[in-house]
Amino acid sequence: MQKAAISLIALGLGLVVGGAGAYGTDLMMHQSLRPRTMVFLPTGDILAPLVSADGRLASYVTITAQIEIPSDREEDIKRNLPVLINAINMRTYRAPMASGKDGLVPRLDLFRNVVKEAADETLGPGVVARVAITHAGPL
Repeated sequence: MQKAAISLIALGLGLVVGGAGAYGTDLMMHQSLRPRTMVFLPTGDILAPLVSADGRLASYVTITAQIEIPSDREEDIKRNLPVLINAINMRTYRAPMASGKDGLVPRLDLFRNVVKEAADETLGPGVVARVAITHAGPL
């Protein structure tokens, strides 16, 4: 009889503790599991040097891009956009983006990676989901 009572009490306490843990986890995770709405934020024109693989400056190119960010961080990122542009500029001269016979064709995949790396450094890792290049042309 005493063993049966202890078993029932242990079973009841286990159900209460497990249920409370599941409820608490649901409350904490509910906010993070909600799908985030994403928006595209234009960066404006970015003047980037076209540097060849040997380090020679071939030309300059103007690139317009948009970054996909969470809508709840849009105002904060707009305020920090000059810092992001500066980080992009500090990386472009080291990236050999010049391609083509005369070195006047920009490697947009490389520029996209430069923007993503700069965004991860300045805005935080994973804040920018994608980088869309909307225009690339000569200076």
